Amino acid sequence: MASTAGYIISSSCHHVIDDQHWLAGVYPQFAVPYFIYDVYAMFLCHRHRGRVKGHEVAPPPPLRVALVSYLRKDLLMVLHHAAMVLVCFPVATLWRQGKGDFFLGCLLMAELSTPFVCLGKVLILYRRQHTALHKLNAVALLLTFLLCRLLLFPYLYWAYGRQRGLPLLRVPSTLPPTYNLAAAALLAPQLYWFLLICRGAWRLFRAPPPPRPPP
Repeated sequence: MASTAGYIISSSCHHVIDDQHWLAGVYPQFAVPYFIYDVYAMFLCHRHRGRVKGHEVAPPPPLRVALVSYLRKDLLMVLHHAAMVLVCFPVATLWRQGKGDFFLGCLLMAELSTPFVCLGKVLILYRRQHTALHKLNAVALLLTFLLCRLLLFPYLYWAYGRQRGLPLLRVPSTLPPTYNLAAAALLAPQLYWFLLICRGAWRLFRAPPPPRPPP
C-alpha cells in the first residue's frame, strides 16, 4: 500500500518541490498507527518465542525482563519505528508546509522490499529455505532493497539537481547541512540491513543442497 501510494504521489508531481498530491497529506496519518502497533506486535512475538520451547510452554517472564530482552534484540528496529513516529511524521505533515510531495512519494516506495522480507521469514518458519521459491525471493529482495532503499537517495539528489539545473555532484553543497544529515541518517540503517541481506543471500546460495533420502 505504501509503495502504491508513493508511486501515485511521485508520478503525479512533475515539479519536485511545488507540486502536490492529496495522498501525501493523508497517508502519513494512516501509517503512524501501523508503526505503533508493529512495535507492540513484535514485542508480543518476542515474548511468546521466549516462552515456547519445543512443545512445552514455560511461565511468562516478568514484563521488565521480557522488555529488556526485546530491546536488546530489536533495538534498531524499535528506534527506526520511533523515529518514523516522532520525527518523520511531524516533518511529513507539518514542517514541509506542502512542499516536496515528490520526495515523500519516493520515500514511500522504499517499502516495496518489505513483502519479500516477510515472505523470506515465512518460508524459513515453514523450513522451506532450500526451495527454489526461497532463492527467487532472496534475489527479488536484493534487487528491490538495492533499488528502492539504497539507490533511492542518489536518485532524489539527481531529481532535485535536474529541477534546478545542477549536476548531481554539486547538489549536496547547495542544500542546507541538515538536509544532508537527515538523508545520511535515513541511509545508514538501510546500509546495515542491506549488508545483513547480502550475508544471508551469500550463505543461502553457498549452502549445499540437503541430502536426499535413501530410496
